[in-house]
Amino acid sequence: MITRPTHGGNLTWATQVAGSPVLWDFSASINPWGPPECAIAAIQAAIPELIHYPDPDYGVLRGAIAQHHNLDPAWVFPGNGAAELLTWAAMDLAQAGITALITPAFADYGRACRAAGVVLLPCGLDLHNEQRLEDLLPPSALLLNNPHNPTGKLWPVAELLPLIAESPCVVVDEAFMDFLPLAQQQSLIPYLAEFPQLVVLRSLTKFYSLPGLRLGYALAHPDRLAQWRQRRDPWAVNQLAAAVGAVVLQDQEFAAQTWAWLPSAREKLFNGLAAIPGLTPYPGAANFLLVETALKSDVLQLDLLKTAQVLIRDCLSFSELGDRFFRVAVRTEPENQHLLTALAHSLHRLTPNPHV
Repeated sequence: MITRPTHGGNLTWATQVAGSPVLWDFSASINPWGPPECAIAAIQAAIPELIHYPDPDYGVLRGAIAQHHNLDPAWVFPGNGAAELLTWAAMDLAQAGITALITPAFADYGRACRAAGVVLLPCGLDLHNEQRLEDLLPPSALLLNNPHNPTGKLWPVAELLPLIAESPCVVVDEAFMDFLPLAQQQSLIPYLAEFPQLVVLRSLTKFYSLPGLRLGYALAHPDRLAQWRQRRDPWAVNQLAAAVGAVVLQDQEFAAQTWAWLPSAREKLFNGLAAIPGLTPYPGAANFLLVETALKSDVLQLDLLKTAQVLIRDCLSFSELGDRFFRVAVRTEPENQHLLTALAHSLHRLTPNPHV
């Protein structure tokens, strides 16, 4: 038996447990409407280029990302997914002193920080009451996630700026920010020039449904990124990923489709989950929902796999949450309805009948 995964999207493990292919993956928070056609076309067009090494400076890719964010390309650092970028960011945090981290937190933050020798100060988030960041976080180096994973909490820029001004180094993971329409985003990208201690991480794999391609980017002061380039292996971004990254940010139609779909789909899924006895969903701003369950999440997860070929994300790797939480992606209406039906059946089957 393969060891229980700490990340979502491990279909190898899920298929082994289910005894059949998993057809309904809610464990990875990936846009169900992609990849966009422009990404597929870019991959096909780039296949002949596989006989060549990628451009080590990634000029075209950096230029496209820079244009999208109205930056100079010197402020752009493409990476092999956010995981690689966290590695380099953690090295900077290690030099800045104690680093405050809001918990529960994505497990990869701990991995990167342990490898770099970062001294972490966990700051527990209250799931039931509103908290201001200034009351939650001390003046120190910061590793933030906005919108927050796994809760979906979105912190406003107005709360973030005073903390950044007092910090020697701030790394903000905005992997899910692009699921919000531009007018609703609380991104710190416009403040990069004002705060040289700021690093913003972005993912291109979640919004554009490309997790298998591994592609993200960091935005930060050119002096910092020059140091990162000296640390990393060459050609970290493969030829196909570089080609896709150069075009997807220009696909406004795909972005508009996603922004039009998500709010109502998320609300409907939230209401459906809340209507099931034994489940308490938490509202969030991203394309996933955190759900508290009366049953152990790993027990519920295994039952869903074996009876409905549905994979949910248990939250056991978020140690502060314990074993009574799971996370689900928001997907298409037929998929969401299948999830709700499967959850209702599993909870009914697994919950002891107090009258018997």
